[in-house]
Amino acid sequence: MAEEQIINFEKVLESDMQRLAEEVQRHRERPESRSAGDLEILKRSIQSVTQISPASPSQPVSDSKSPLPSYAENASSETKLEIEYLLDLAFREGILKATNEARKSNPFVLDTFHDALAGKLYPEFQKRGILK
Repeated sequence: MAEEQIINFEKVLESDMQRLAEEVQRHRERPESRSAGDLEILKRSIQSVTQISPASPSQPVSDSKSPLPSYAENASSETKLEIEYLLDLAFREGILKATNEARKSNPFVLDTFHDALAGKLYPEFQKRGILK
């Protein structure tokens, strides 16, 4: 049973990564994205894949050990836990499922979730040569 869950986890995650990689390539080809950095392109790609338009410009992701962006440091404990739960859900059951859950919350949670997810995925996309 546990082995089956691990295999399913890997399939879901790899499927999401492949879909995001394709979206990153589409965003790179757009003239308006030529001046955008790789992390910003990844954030836009996540928003495109989940069909969310950004409510505000993306914020930088913190370099600390926290998975949350630096601007979320002053958020309530409940909000931080909710975003961390959504990140866990994204990696276990897929980005779309986590985004659907995030939509049930407030816009701050959704935006912060997208930024945190981009921050978590960025190193993997660099390692795969999709982003620099």
